Amino acid sequence: MALSTAEAAALLATDGPNRLVPDRRGSRIRKLLEPLLDPMVILLLVAAPTYFAIGHTSDGVVTVAALVPIAAVSWVLERRAEKSLEQLRRLTAPMARVTRDGIETEVTAESVVVGDLLGVHEGDIVPADATVGEVTQLHVDESALTGESLPVAKSAGDVLLAGTTVLSGRATATVFATGPRTRYGEVGSLIARASAPTTPLQRAVRRLVLVFGAVAVVFCAIVIIVEVARGRGWASALIAGVSLAIAAVPEEFPMVYTLYLALGARRLSRERALVRNLPGVETLGSTTVICTDKTGTLTHGRLEVAATAFASSNTEVELLRAAVLACEPDPYDPLDVAIVAYAHSIGIDTDALLSNRMEADHPFDPVDKYLTHLWVLADGSRVVAAKGAVEGILAHSSLPESQRTAALAENAAFATAGMRVIAIASGVNNWEHLANRAAHEADLRYLGLVAFSDTVRLGVFEALAECRTAGIRVVMITGDHPVTAHAVAEGLHLPHTSADGDDIIVTGSDLDAADDVAFDLAVSRANVFARIRPEQKHRLVRALRAHHEVVAMTGDGINDAPALREADIGVAMGMRGTAVARESATLVLLDDNFATIVTAVRDGRRIFDNLRRAFSYLIAFHIPLLLSALLIPFIGKPLLLLPIHLVLLEIVLHPAVSLVFEADVAARDTMQRPPRPPATTFIDRSLWRPLLLGLTLTGATLGVYLGTITRHWPEQEARGTAFCLLLVGQMFLLAVERSPERPLWRGPAPTRTLWWVLALFAVAIVSIAYIGPIARLLTISPPSPLAWLLITGLAAAATLWSEPAKARFPR
Repeated sequence: MALSTAEAAALLATDGPNRLVPDRRGSRIRKLLEPLLDPMVILLLVAAPTYFAIGHTSDGVVTVAALVPIAAVSWVLERRAEKSLEQLRRLTAPMARVTRDGIETEVTAESVVVGDLLGVHEGDIVPADATVGEVTQLHVDESALTGESLPVAKSAGDVLLAGTTVLSGRATATVFATGPRTRYGEVGSLIARASAPTTPLQRAVRRLVLVFGAVAVVFCAIVIIVEVARGRGWASALIAGVSLAIAAVPEEFPMVYTLYLALGARRLSRERALVRNLPGVETLGSTTVICTDKTGTLTHGRLEVAATAFASSNTEVELLRAAVLACEPDPYDPLDVAIVAYAHSIGIDTDALLSNRMEADHPFDPVDKYLTHLWVLADGSRVVAAKGAVEGILAHSSLPESQRTAALAENAAFATAGMRVIAIASGVNNWEHLANRAAHEADLRYLGLVAFSDTVRLGVFEALAECRTAGIRVVMITGDHPVTAHAVAEGLHLPHTSADGDDIIVTGSDLDAADDVAFDLAVSRANVFARIRPEQKHRLVRALRAHHEVVAMTGDGINDAPALREADIGVAMGMRGTAVARESATLVLLDDNFATIVTAVRDGRRIFDNLRRAFSYLIAFHIPLLLSALLIPFIGKPLLLLPIHLVLLEIVLHPAVSLVFEADVAARDTMQRPPRPPATTFIDRSLWRPLLLGLTLTGATLGVYLGTITRHWPEQEARGTAFCLLLVGQMFLLAVERSPERPLWRGPAPTRTLWWVLALFAVAIVSIAYIGPIARLLTISPPSPLAWLLITGLAAAATLWSEPAKARFPR
């Protein structure tokens, strides 16, 4: 009994929308206010009112203005992420046919309610769990839920599951569950419980900022106490303390980190990959295990004719002509599509065959598992064509026992190779049209077998080979039969045997029967898992992470979603993938190309390498900022660097310099070395050179500043000379750190970004030193020509000393 529009509206208000994926978008106001919790923002918010209180209005205005780029970067990145998600939602918004007020109408899937009478046809996505009523040859693709790539026949009383696809036939069905109460929604609840892990590099950056921040707080308090004790007043002491804190807090680190990931995401988008969570870009670079679904990921998820076997008295053309006639006139079922495509490829005029008149369409027999079509050809003759399970076709065909045995052996061989097999039979019917199916099938003659396989995607072989070279373990997890999984693993050269040659293919039932020790052993040894249920995928990924693996999970079905969410990075297919899978993933492959994962892995490793060099540069340059802000107040001299100088360096110039490192291409051995350990940070023995470079640059800067102040130079001129030395030293430091292991003349080739940044520095130096209003705002005076010689010489000496050390002490 169909609902009325009023009843449907009341149920929708009571039960809520038929929304299968929860909306995770947070409050825009909250997202807008999040940047205010940034340490640099807090320090600037302290400095700005202090400047206004002591009458330094211009400094206060500039300090407040510095908040804009920090907040803008965070907000723009968040908005871009939201737009990407909204684009995905629009692309995947499904519709449904329901009968209301006695009229069939099309509505959004979200407005479907319990009790609705659905109409489903070929190509429809089932919007809710429903019980089948009237049905005509209905076959459904449930691979998104079960992992099985083969069609499932449905009859009256069977259940249609939300998120599955109708391959052929039509039916009416009564909805009994919507939204989170569907099987689809149960998977969604697993997603909600799954944790969203932070990436190794995220944790490293956070630790680095926390360490520097803790140091900043301690020394800031000391400087304020010392300044007040000397009678300089609370306002001056607060400015000195804030300057030290800004110098110590490496604000550029998270900014540069986010910038690198955003640029990496944009680069991947050109490769048809959409990044939904920026830190996932670099996580692929440390991935040690990729868990991949078979259907639609390693394979196309569509069947193709892989082989044929025909009786000795027949030909392949005769076999395929009959197979085409056993298909629907407008093929949609994967088997029909594959048969017609293959027949056309060997020269059969499939359009002409299917344009004949079908006189009788005998539906799929659920017992013997076959169907029969009776056609009237152009010459008036009648032809019967049948296809189905081998045993069913043989039972209804006349065939000598020897040929029957041979047919069964051929079927077994194809099945062992992981293929789907059907048998074909045909007959000539000279009677007038009869409604009796048995009469139509009375003279069937067995013609042969057609075997199908789900073909491997283009580029998968190369992608897997590169994963092996890069030390990445690939684990195939599928809902298919172990025989099929074995055949695919063999074809892909995916390791699945023990040292003594025995197969190691673990099934879902094996995992159910395993205790914790056996489960851990299976996780550590097996690369192929078959007949796996959704919750088992989730458990496998969790177990791998417990073994300290960095796990990437690829997939496209609802069944993959919890594991996608649990993994360090989830990679979903954008074309075949379900909405739940895409919402759960970090990376969505818009072209469903498995090989794009290798591109992401390579770029993740490149990003880490370049970030390491950029952070080495930033650490080296922070040392003179920190030590000058710390030591000068103790010496009792005027501050060298005021908050406005530090904001200019840390918010504008440092990120610009970091772009040079980001633009450098990947090293030749990027994919020939094993993944970096997950605990890898930037704080290790390789930092000795950046630390020494920072100390020598500190010595040069403080030497110039204190020397000129002591010689009674004007404070602004002394500050201008030392500040310009820092800027010139920054350019030399860039050149040194860009080639950390090789001499400058053998380093990376100059990039367009490098030339743009050098031009920016030249303009900045000229503007800062020689444009009056800017110089006055920064409280500096331009250096003299003689001072420029001193600046250049000291900056070069303070950085280029490391060139001979590169050969003797490589990083």
